[in-house]
Parts: sequence; C-alpha cells; structure tokens
Amino acid sequence: MLTYSTLQDRPREFLAATSLTHEEFARVLPAFAAAYAVLYPPDKTWEGKVRQRQSGGGAKGGLPQMADKLFFILVYQKTNPLQTMHGLQFELSQPQTHYWIHRLLPVLQRALAALGMAPERDASRVATSALALEGAPDMAIDGTERRRQRPTNAAQQQEQYSGKKKTHTDKNILLVNEHTTKVVYLGPTVAGKKHDKKAADEGEIAYPTNATLDKDTGFQGYEPAGVLTQQPKKPKGQELSVADRFLNHLISSARVVVENVIAGVKRCRIVKDVLRLTKAGMSDLVMEIACGLHNLRVSCRHPFPTCDVLSLVSSG
Repeated sequence: MLTYSTLQDRPREFLAATSLTHEEFARVLPAFAAAYAVLYPPDKTWEGKVRQRQSGGGAKGGLPQMADKLFFILVYQKTNPLQTMHGLQFELSQPQTHYWIHRLLPVLQRALAALGMAPERDASRVATSALALEGAPDMAIDGTERRRQRPTNAAQQQEQYSGKKKTHTDKNILLVNEHTTKVVYLGPTVAGKKHDKKAADEGEIAYPTNATLDKDTGFQGYEPAGVLTQQPKKPKGQELSVADRFLNHLISSARVVVENVIAGVKRCRIVKDVLRLTKAGMSDLVMEIACGLHNLRVSCRHPFPTCDVLSLVSSG
C-alpha cells in the first residue's frame, strides 16, 4: 500500500510522485488540515448531516492520516492516473477513489489560497495582488490550451475544437510576473476555439500602475489602458532593421519566462494530459491548483529577495 510514510525517506521518489519536496509538503500540510476542518467539520457527516455518533467511530477509512490525504491528492494531481489504478496503489476501490478525489481537490485549492500561492481569479483585483506587486510590475501574458475529452454534443464539439491543436481543448489566459516567475492571474477556463486576444479583452484585467506587458502576436491589438505593451515586430514582405531585430531578441528573451512558467505549471500531468474528470468546474479547479503548486515551488526554491528600506535608512 502506498502511503506518505512509504516515501518519507525517499526524497527523489517523493518529488517524482508529488512534484514537491518534503519541506514544501510540510509547508502545505497545516494549511491543508485547517482547510479540511473548515470544509468538513468533525461534527458533520460526509454528506453534511449532524453526526449521530462520535467522529472516528465505525469502519476506518482508507486515508486515516491528514498527511496521507494530502499525499493521495498530490500524487493524483501530479500523475493523472486512471482512478482504478490510483485506487490500487492506496488500497481503495474505484468508487472510494472517485469520492476522495472530489472531496480533497477543493481542500488543496483552499490550502494554497490560504498560503498566498493561488493565482488571482478576479481580474479587477490584479492591480493590488501581492503576487503582482513583488518587484517591478513587469508582466507577460499568454494563453495555454489543455486537451479535454471530446464533448458528446455536436454544437459543443465545434465550440471546443481548437484549429491550432487539431483537437478539443480548454483554454486559460495566464499573467506572469517576470521577476518572480509566479502566476499572478489565471483567467477563467474557456473553449479552446476562443482567440487569445478575445479571452484577454473579456477578462478586463486591471494592471498595476506603470506596468509593462510582454505579449506575442496572439494578442495583436490588445492594448490595456495605462500599460506599456511590447510585442515582436513581424512586417510582411519587409526586412527588419538591426534595431528592430535587436528589440525582437530582447522581447523574445523576456517571453521565454512565461513559456517556462507554463511548462512548470504543466509539471502536473492532470493539466497536460487529457482530463478525465467530467464534473462541471473540475477543469478550472485542477488548473488553479497546478498554478498554485508552481507558485509554491518557486517561492520555496527561488525566494524573491526583499529589501527593507526603513532598516537600510536607519542603519545608514
């Protein structure tokens, strides 16, 4: 049986299974336990009814410890296995596995939000987001698509079909802080057919004061008020000047940041492979969690340096 203790002394295997180190896991665990207690109070049953007997009575569940619950859902988010296979690892039936997945994903999302790692979802609050205000307000925007199961409805099939990916997809707009490489804002999950610029326009993102924004040609014409935008120049049938080529090189170098961030988010295979969860809202939920886990890893492994101006003045 696979449990947290099974890999407690095997850091390489633990990292491969969860995408987190033991230290990062330990940072999430208290917030996860607190979120679980809020969502599922001990005086209530799983269905939300008042308990008729003391909590802990009756048959024991397959995930008795809070660390096992967090480990279970992290492994699922990271590896995206079939529920039957995931259940075999934890000695759970497929229905039990299905139940725990849908029970624990909202807990993990709430825990990451409590730690300040979840990306902003309200576009109007991006300007005051702590994630946006770390360092200078230099941002990069991009869209990313994720494969999904083919809808059964013919009209929905057409709506979800991405001509770019040649398959059915979901799409999200990501806004990235170029200094911290954290995901500042995650746009709503929309049909893969929707153009990047249209999705960004509908989001109506409020940017910080004096923000700069690196974008690609998918956002041609996207010019939010008060924001200095930068996009590589690609004139038709004309040669670029030396200055323009140099500028394109600088912009492309900056845009590598957002591409690497998306790759980091998709370290969780649940947002890289075809999503098998069909319940409404699940596609959006797992993407938010993947972004939050990316922000957590960056925060722990590459902490952004801060400067206390008052202490510098007093010491001078």
